[in-house]
Amino acid sequence: MERHRQGSWRQQEDGLDGHEEEDGALSAFVCPITMQVMRDPVVIETGHAFEREAVARWFSECRDLGRGPCCPITMREVHRADLRPVLALRAAIEEWTDRQQRDELRRACQWLTKDATEKEAVRALGCVVRGWSGGRVGRRTVRDEGMIPMVGGMLRSGSAMVRLKALEAIQEFARETDQDREAVSEGDTIRTIIKFIDCEDCQEREFAVSALCDLSKSELVCGKISVLNGAVLILGKVSGSKADNPTIAEKAERTLGNLDRCENNAVQMAENGRLEPLLNLLIEGSPEKQLLMASSLEKIVLSNDLKILVARRVGSLFGGIVEKGNLEAKEVAFKVLEHISANAESAKVLIEENVLLPLFRVLSINRTSLLPPRLQEAAAAVLANLVASGVDFGTVPLDGDRTLVSEDIVHSLLLLISNTSPPIQCKLLEFFYTLSSSTGTVLSIVSAIKSSGAITNLVQFVESDHQESRTASIKLIYKISFHLDHEIAQVFRASPTLLGCLVKVAFLNDGNADEQDAALQILANLPKRDKHLTRELMEQGAFKIVVSKVLRIYRRDAGSDIYDNALLEGLAKVLARITYVLRDEPRCVSLAREYNLAALFTSLLRLNGLDEIQVISAKALMNLSLESKYLTSTPKFDDTEQRSKLALFGRKPPNIQFCRVHSGVCSIRDNFCILEGKAVERLVHCLNHSNKKVVEAALAALCTLLEDGVETAEGVSVLHRSNGVAPMFDILKENPTGSLQHRVTWAVERILRAEDIAQAASTDHSLGSALVHAFQHGDSRTRRIAEAALKHVRKLPTFSIIIDKRTSIRGSSMGSMERFIKFDR
Repeated sequence: MERHRQGSWRQQEDGLDGHEEEDGALSAFVCPITMQVMRDPVVIETGHAFEREAVARWFSECRDLGRGPCCPITMREVHRADLRPVLALRAAIEEWTDRQQRDELRRACQWLTKDATEKEAVRALGCVVRGWSGGRVGRRTVRDEGMIPMVGGMLRSGSAMVRLKALEAIQEFARETDQDREAVSEGDTIRTIIKFIDCEDCQEREFAVSALCDLSKSELVCGKISVLNGAVLILGKVSGSKADNPTIAEKAERTLGNLDRCENNAVQMAENGRLEPLLNLLIEGSPEKQLLMASSLEKIVLSNDLKILVARRVGSLFGGIVEKGNLEAKEVAFKVLEHISANAESAKVLIEENVLLPLFRVLSINRTSLLPPRLQEAAAAVLANLVASGVDFGTVPLDGDRTLVSEDIVHSLLLLISNTSPPIQCKLLEFFYTLSSSTGTVLSIVSAIKSSGAITNLVQFVESDHQESRTASIKLIYKISFHLDHEIAQVFRASPTLLGCLVKVAFLNDGNADEQDAALQILANLPKRDKHLTRELMEQGAFKIVVSKVLRIYRRDAGSDIYDNALLEGLAKVLARITYVLRDEPRCVSLAREYNLAALFTSLLRLNGLDEIQVISAKALMNLSLESKYLTSTPKFDDTEQRSKLALFGRKPPNIQFCRVHSGVCSIRDNFCILEGKAVERLVHCLNHSNKKVVEAALAALCTLLEDGVETAEGVSVLHRSNGVAPMFDILKENPTGSLQHRVTWAVERILRAEDIAQAASTDHSLGSALVHAFQHGDSRTRRIAEAALKHVRKLPTFSIIIDKRTSIRGSSMGSMERFIKFDR
């Protein structure tokens, strides 16, 4: 039997002192050439025994020297170089060597303790390594004497040399049978080895990784490794450090591969981020095993990358379970799907795996009775998560040519909202809110809601006691209010209570900020010329609250907070409603005076950077200014003689301010005259704004000074002194289109009725070109006005006197801008 010994145990430098055998016992076993115990003794012609390899080498050297082979002891030449094995001697040597090995290993046991010195421990461990690698007898002795656990205990030594020698011995043990590997794993040896893998000492880490790699070939040891807290994570970290040490990284990865192959470790490996074993069992295992793995997966907190992996590997599997599995399996599947669909990217993968169709089928109105409410809620939650992924569901096929936003699909889900519990309603409302937030699907949702008549049911949620459902419905109504404002207004007109609930949510509840903002935006988007709704809002006291909130935000430096800016915009829209029904609702005039709306909107014009608020404010000032001529009072004096004398000397009655444009007593509070309170100057400043919407709104407000029914010539004079004429000319020179072109052309024509301005403008070739462009490319109204303006600057001949250029124009043949303004939304 071949053994790998390195000579006499007694003569080894690493041998244990003080236990030498008698020399006579060894002399027959020692090769005279090597002076070491023979392993393969042979006898030559002279009758002396030698180590086969040594004597063969001796004979070869003799031939190299040009002489015949001779005996190494007697130096007598031998005629035959035959090497005859000595089997009896070989057996005796083996028996003696085995006995020596057993005795030496048994003696080594006394130093495999924590009390041994470093030198004693290192020698003992070296003895164990040699004994184990020496053959069957040494391995049996190590096992029988219980030395494997003792070596494991040496890993806790304070000496690095001892620990390294112990790791070397364990590595030797782990290369044999599973029984040996399991013996090594007893106690906390595995935990200690894992600790070495995570240490800074490179040599200890390398030995530990190698040992654990061999130990992991045992399924039992794999189980012990995987249950150790952090073991898989530490191995994963080492396997990922290929740049630092490729060899160690490869062995760590092989160890993880061994752990993966152990079915019992699937859950523990998944908990540590290695999901493949668990996913494989989900796909290939029995129904019972699938349920167990799915239940475990539902409890694991997954990173976003792992969610994508799960969605790709088993997404369609879970889709089939939610439709056809038993209740227990469905519940687990819904939980897993809800978990992984919370991430947008993994939700997209689920959509690719066609999970939408089974979800819709289990939520269809004729099948929801088959599911308990908690599972219906889970299905709706998954559906809400999927639509939040950002995918264009108008292009994602659901069933044949149908998509998730097809009319019949939407109708079915809308019907379900009216026939289910509040938690499910909440999820479905969130589902529709998300689809309504996308430009690609909002029109389909709006069309289906309109055709189904579901708007009434949706609006009624604003008085729901279930806060989550109410919030979701209000957010949905806000999104569709841009398209269904009149339908929503009709519901509120029919039920003032609902409008009161919305006002309460928007202004009086100290709850969800998103809910409050959405409620406010709904109020802001309602048709602004709806007198009935405006009256109801007055009855609810909404405008008083709005004014106080606007002033509060304005006084704390509006424009510095994004939330405040959005809130202020909605409040301004609601407050501006008052200005659209002034002529039809006298109470609105009183409110506008009470809150001094003209001054308030003039102040809001100062908020540079908040374009939409400036647009709202300018339009509100336009509406207010249009009413100024109807609200202007003419002073009366009892003393006719005093009035005549004052008129004779060109003096005004005391304490009375006359408005040149409105020919009466004006103020910004009482009749909303924009000549007061620096409104004109701020509107003129807005004419130079980069946003054309702000420019058009400011221009429309200034045009009220040139309207029929006011002193147009005085209005032109006011604009000229306020430096507003040149910006209007500049706007026209930019050749605008649409309503802005018509407004500015109308304003320029009115201004050019002043002969001094018309004469100066006649030399402005760019202005003439702009008027020609409006004359050629404008609509019929704009062309007619541009023609009149061209005649003012003598670019067209005047064949008849059709334009009255008197200083005060009331009822011009060119028509009033008021009708255009009134119906312009």
